[in-house]
Amino acid sequence: MRLTDFKILTFDCYGTLIDWETGIVNALRPLFGSELVGRSRDDILAAFARHETAQEAETPEMIYSELLTLVHRLLAKEWGIAATAADHRAFGGSVGNWPAFHDSAAALAYLKQFYKLVILSNVDRASFAQSQKRLGVTFDMVYTAEDIGSYKPDLKNFRTMIDGLQRSGHPMRDILHTAQSLFHDHAPANAVGLRSAWIDRRSGVAGSGATPPPPEGVRWDFHFASMAELVEAHRAELRG
Repeated sequence: MRLTDFKILTFDCYGTLIDWETGIVNALRPLFGSELVGRSRDDILAAFARHETAQEAETPEMIYSELLTLVHRLLAKEWGIAATAADHRAFGGSVGNWPAFHDSAAALAYLKQFYKLVILSNVDRASFAQSQKRLGVTFDMVYTAEDIGSYKPDLKNFRTMIDGLQRSGHPMRDILHTAQSLFHDHAPANAVGLRSAWIDRRSGVAGSGATPPPPEGVRWDFHFASMAELVEAHRAELRG
C-alpha cells in the first residue's frame, strides 16, 4: 500500500493540524493560580478529556462552542476555582485562537496538488472557519459535528462522510483518513473499514493527552510523527 494509491485525504483537524493541546492549556490559563500549583499539563489535559468526552456522549447535538463552555464550568467546579459566566464563554469561544502546528499549512499546500482534502471534525462550523484561516487552504468538503448531530468516535460521523464522498463519485478505496487521535479517529475508521494514517503528534510523550486512552487492538496503515513526515514519504514515493 502506498500513499499515492489514494485520491482523498480526510483529516481530523484538532490534534492533527491544529495544536489543540497547547490551545486548550493556554485558554485555561485564567483559571491557573495557586490552586493549581503542582498540577501538570498532562493532568489538566486528562481532566479536559474526561469531561469533554462525557459531555459529547451526553449531549451529541450541542454545538462545540457551547459544549466547551460547559466543560469549562465543570473543570472550574472540579478544581474548586471561582469563575464567571463570561470566563466559561471565553473558553467556549477560544477555538479560533488555538495555534496550527508549524508544518500544517505547508503540508496541506503541498498535498492539495495531489489530493482532494476533506475535514471530519468534532467542532462547529463557526469555530472551524476561524481555524481554517490558520491552515491556509480551502478544503474540498467539511463535515462537522454540528452538521451531523453527533461527535466522533460515533460511527455516524464516518458513515455520513463516506456516504457524501461516495455520492461525489469517490468510493471508499479512494479515501485515507489522516488523524492523531486513536480514540476519536482510528478506532472508528477501523470499524467502518477506512484505511488510515496516524499522525503521531505525541510521539515519545507518555499518556494520551487531551484524548481518552485508545481501545485495545486499534490499528493504522501508515505512521508518521508529523505532517512534514507524511509529505516527505509522499515525495519519496514519487521519486521512487
